[in-house]
Formats: sequence, C-alpha cells, structure tokens
Amino acid sequence: MLKKQEALVLVDRERRALLRGGLSFCVMALWQTLPLNAEEKKMSEPVKKALPSTLHSDDVRSVSAALDAYTQGPLLNGVWKRSELSPRDRSVVTVATLIARIQTVEMPYHFALALENGVKPAELSEIITHLAFYAGWPNAMAAVTVAKQTFQQYGVSQDQLPPAKETLLPLYEEAETQRATRVGADFGATSPGLVQNTTDLLFRDLWLRPALAPRDRSLVTVSALIANGQTGQITYHLGRAMDNGLTQVQASEVLTQIAFYAGWPSAFSALPIVKEVFEKRQK
Repeated sequence: MLKKQEALVLVDRERRALLRGGLSFCVMALWQTLPLNAEEKKMSEPVKKALPSTLHSDDVRSVSAALDAYTQGPLLNGVWKRSELSPRDRSVVTVATLIARIQTVEMPYHFALALENGVKPAELSEIITHLAFYAGWPNAMAAVTVAKQTFQQYGVSQDQLPPAKETLLPLYEEAETQRATRVGADFGATSPGLVQNTTDLLFRDLWLRPALAPRDRSLVTVSALIANGQTGQITYHLGRAMDNGLTQVQASEVLTQIAFYAGWPSAFSALPIVKEVFEKRQK
C-alpha cells in the first residue's frame, strides 16, 4: 500500500494534470482573498462540507485579469444571485451542462455545490443516469468518476441512492400512446430499434423513475440539449418541461445560466426555438 505522503503526491499530480486540461470557472471557493484548499474553504454561509477548489483568484489573474473580473462580477455576483431561478435549480442546470459537455474540471466543485444547494444525493445520481440517454454513456461514466468522490466526501451511503429497479410513477397513457404512434409513423421504418427503445427504455421506464421529479427531469433534459446545441429536440422537451411545471420565467432564465457554462452561441442558437415555444403556448 502507498504511504500517506506518497498518496498525497499522487493526488496532487492528478489534480495538476486536470488543471492543465483547461481553465475552470469554479464558483465561490475560487475567489477568496487567501489561498484555499478543500479543507480550508470558507463560504459566507455555513456549509456541511468544504467544497473542493481548483484555482485561486490569483491564478486566474496571472493569466487574465479580465476573466477574473468577469467571474467575480457578472458570474458570481450576477447570474448566480438572480431570483428567476432558485440556487437549487441553477445547480441542476449547471450540473446538467457540465455532464452534457464532459467538463470534468468543473464537476467536483459543482457536484458539491449542488448538494449544498439542496439537490439530494439520489437526485444527483439520477441526473447522471438520465443524461446517459440524453448526452451519451461516456459522458455519464465521466460524471460517475467525479460523483463517487463527492459521495465519499459527503458520507453518502448506497441506501441513499436510487435502486436499479423501483416502482415507477404512473404513466399518462393517452399522451404516451399519441407520442409513440406519431414517432412510429414518422420513423418506424427508418430505425425500428431506435423507435422501440425510445418507447420502452425512455418514456415507459426512465422518465417514470421517481428519484427525480418530472419537472426536474425535464429541466435536466432541456439544459443538456441547449448546452450541446441539439436544437432539433428542444421544442418537444421544452413544451414537456412547461407541462411538467417549469414556468416561462424559469425557462427563460435557463438560457441566461447556460450562456456562462456552455457559451453564448449555445444559448443564442436555442433562443429562436424557445421564443417560438413561448409564443405558441400563449395563443
């Protein structure tokens, strides 16, 4: 077995390798006046655990003083404090965006922040499961690696996480039959396997798992689609999200949040589609 000192050297080496992979915008913990590590992290409000930090504000300023200023101002003291979305919802949107884009450098901080903002371990687990279908298995597996460490840090036990099989939520049979019939007519001959799996695995199984409320499952899906620029799917899933309880104000604010974490082009590419969905629902 490695001695403690050797293990710490390996951890530091892995951490430095991650930092070389890209620059992080990590929230709150990065912008204190003194250098911090995960154990020394202090926030303005009490937290259950110290959130992992990746970069100090001085590190960012040594590369780009402007980036540091934008991070401290418009991001930390701007968008994260807007009232249109709760801190919990902002964490859900941000986590979904990071998983969808495999931005692993940001994940340790934001997974921990999500738990501090009220996202339950079972919900974070289910977000990862859900995004295996909507962002791809490799994306979910990358998130599993980070979430495992976060759960260990927070002392999350296996019985706090969703089981593989559980009693599903009731199915809205009429709406699902209409959806399946329409998709089958349009694409059944083109890819019968995909159409069948969409019905059996997604809408009659995944979407009915109770560990994530339908509204939150929709919020995760819409966030991932916008973050990845998959505009062809936004109309259906944004409509479904609003049917599941997401308000127009909240849906609008999702774009504002995602612009910082997936880039302005991703947000603006979705803007005309979101506008069209809003207009049609107002008629």
